[in-house]
Amino acid sequence: MSQYRPPLSDIAFLLKQVFPLDEHARRCGFDFDADTALAIAEEAGKFAADVIDPLNRISDVQGARWKDSEVATTPGFKDAYKAFCEGGWNGLRFPEEYGGQGLCAVMATVVDEMWHAASFSFALCPMLTNGAVEALLTAGSQQLRDTYLSKLVTGEWTGTMNLTEPAAGSDLAAVQTKAVPQADGSYRISGQKIFITFGEHDFTDNIIHLVLARTPDAPKGVKGISLFVVPKFLVNDDGSTGARNDVRCASLEHKLGIHGSPTAVMLYGEKDGAVGYLVGEENRGLEYMFIMMNEARFSVGLQGLSISERAYQHALAYALERVQGRAVGEDGSLGNTILRHPDVRRMMLGMKSRNEAMRALAVYVAMQKDIAHSVTLDAEARKNAQSRMELLIPVLKGWFTETAQDVTYDAVQVFGGMGFIEETGAAQYYRDARITTIYEGTTAIQANDLVGRKTVRDRGAAAHALIDTIAADAQALRQLDQADARALGERLEEACGALRGTVRWLLETQEGAPREVYAGSVPYLLLWGNVCGGWMHALRLSAALKNGDAGATAVSARFYAEQVLADASASAAAIQRGGASVLAYPDSAW
Repeated sequence: MSQYRPPLSDIAFLLKQVFPLDEHARRCGFDFDADTALAIAEEAGKFAADVIDPLNRISDVQGARWKDSEVATTPGFKDAYKAFCEGGWNGLRFPEEYGGQGLCAVMATVVDEMWHAASFSFALCPMLTNGAVEALLTAGSQQLRDTYLSKLVTGEWTGTMNLTEPAAGSDLAAVQTKAVPQADGSYRISGQKIFITFGEHDFTDNIIHLVLARTPDAPKGVKGISLFVVPKFLVNDDGSTGARNDVRCASLEHKLGIHGSPTAVMLYGEKDGAVGYLVGEENRGLEYMFIMMNEARFSVGLQGLSISERAYQHALAYALERVQGRAVGEDGSLGNTILRHPDVRRMMLGMKSRNEAMRALAVYVAMQKDIAHSVTLDAEARKNAQSRMELLIPVLKGWFTETAQDVTYDAVQVFGGMGFIEETGAAQYYRDARITTIYEGTTAIQANDLVGRKTVRDRGAAAHALIDTIAADAQALRQLDQADARALGERLEEACGALRGTVRWLLETQEGAPREVYAGSVPYLLLWGNVCGGWMHALRLSAALKNGDAGATAVSARFYAEQVLADASASAAAIQRGGASVLAYPDSAW
């Protein structure tokens, strides 16, 4: 197994040249600069490579184990988590008043990529805790914040998100878990939740569950869902842990991948009902839960990048040492490893160029989050950033995770027959990546959101505004006296035209033939992703050319233009013409 190498040079390129962090931090009111960010990134990279990465293979072979409602995690995980929290990594992005460091979303994004790349399974625990913190910061009462936030932020306690039930998967309107109000203001929670990531573990002495449930008089459907804090152990007035709550882990799921992450079936209220505390107002739980879900969707998208980077590095290490035959048209003077073979080079550059595009887009979206939440910027700037971020979150989640399927697939292919053998480790990335297109909303759910809420609702205003920005950057590239820049600019302009035409078709068609539109929703999302990836390469190449050293950046950009953006017109045609055949196939013929 190759050791993980944090992509520090690419991160430095992004934060120094493509998206200058000094300027961004000043604008958003952060007392922070790029040099500090890179120093933090370097330390995070050391921790990811030296402490977390060695546990990744072990976690796949010896995952979490359940016995008598208790869960033992992979050997080494608990100690690594303790060191993770002692290093202050858990609270990087959160307010200092609760024990965090108050750093920007860009910094958190750069560092989070490393945790997930080093070990998906390990990083899922702090990822879910982050979502719980966001929900309580946004909707929790002062009492809930005072009771739980400091220990969640520091990592002394962890958090979970409890949505799914056996009969209520993505359809949260079907949630049946009950919450009965008590005289003291608490609630008694009863029901079953499934697929709960780190719902039980041995990292900490308390786990804070955020649970969707219905009060007795709640309206039907999603309008009747409320959100509750349900701790594993009740909390005393002095902040110490008290009596065990009526909640337990009934079992762990047996999964295709992420074996080190315990995916729990949770039972609430087998006796008297688990004690829970309302977050915000009754019947607004879905609204509050979406705070966690949007945070998680961004993080899962980032997982797509992370595992793609790790799979790429693993395949590259093998390609640089594996000797197999002689490359076509060469005499061996440039080496005899399989990296000299044209198709291996195609796969490797395909992985690299996609990873570079995803990393840049992740940083860009994180910047929009910083701007949207800034207290130093005016309302118009915050509103525009929020709109841009909301448009891109489903693209980031869906496109990154679908791309991860291709990248990890190609990584196995580079290994050839050895990729199919578990001992080489390539298969683990392929298996672990598979869940990312499913949890926190499948790709189709992201695509439906992109169509309905993000394109149709404002009649394409946000979509057209972004396309205009991308097209302007593409035109600027075309004016440069550099062949790779012109090639990328031309393909990107063509892709913008295809996307603009698709948005226009979608708006014209959705009212009269909505099923045709939604039959092409996933290809529509992927088209957005591919175009945004081309845009990121445009920004990267422009920055590199200004610095006078385009080099490999130019080659990667041109590859992306010719191998990815070239498909945009065909994708647009399939979206606009393919829905009818999807719907026309007779049910009796299945």
